[in-house]
Amino acid sequence: MPLSAEQPVAVFDSGVGGLTVLHELLVSLPTEDYLYLGDTARFPYGVRTQEELQGFAIEIAEHLLEAGAKLIVVACNAASAAALGVLEQHLEAGGHDVDVIGVIAPATQLAVAGSRSGRVGLLATPATVASGAYERAVRAADPHVHLESVACSDLAPIIQAGFPFDGEVVDTVRGYCAPLRAAEVDTVILGCTHYPLVAPMLQRTLGRGVTLVSSGAGVARSVERALAARDLLNPRADEGSYRFRCTADVESFKLLGSRFLQMPLGQVVHVELAERMAA
Repeated sequence: MPLSAEQPVAVFDSGVGGLTVLHELLVSLPTEDYLYLGDTARFPYGVRTQEELQGFAIEIAEHLLEAGAKLIVVACNAASAAALGVLEQHLEAGGHDVDVIGVIAPATQLAVAGSRSGRVGLLATPATVASGAYERAVRAADPHVHLESVACSDLAPIIQAGFPFDGEVVDTVRGYCAPLRAAEVDTVILGCTHYPLVAPMLQRTLGRGVTLVSSGAGVARSVERALAARDLLNPRADEGSYRFRCTADVESFKLLGSRFLQMPLGQVVHVELAERMAA
């Protein structure tokens, strides 16, 4: 069955972090309908193996296609790094002619283009750093740019756990920023969709001369181009809808999610994914 412009754009992440990407999509492409899935039962993805993340991504994509998605955004750096290529191959083999957009390439392109010194920093989860995906993306964009990567093992779980932040969190952020300051980077990629929530803290620690780059704005542009190329932009004049699903506690998702999205969430539906049920 051919895709329709009235079908929703689907976005998924390991938790609520991808809502920072959804926020940019809602602002940039307000006439689209959106379906967001947070795999909160298996959060965090940043400590998972590449094979696990590939399995999760395929499973979630199949779920979202059954829900009518016309395009899928992998709004998770760890899943984008480990599974984007495998997911595209899986969908193509299954006869699904749907574009899949990750978060790594859009953020990398913005960072490399904006860096004055050619020294770029990366803050990301251990799985994302270990994958080497950002190193490859930077090298492809400009082989003369140096990337200083820092694996942040506990920053996403700290942010996911909620607010307010205390002095211990500030010390944690300072520790992760120290290698970037020493490397004298002028641009830092926030390589996890949770990290924009602590952007003010990061900016204060890194200094005002350092530019922070998150993936949301770049992803929104990529989605718009992909939809336009297939004549799938929703033609309505008014605002579209946005719906939410999660794999763990609905109330926790709603409470924290509204802070990430900076808009009311409304109804959140709990879903069980096949692998989780088997587990």
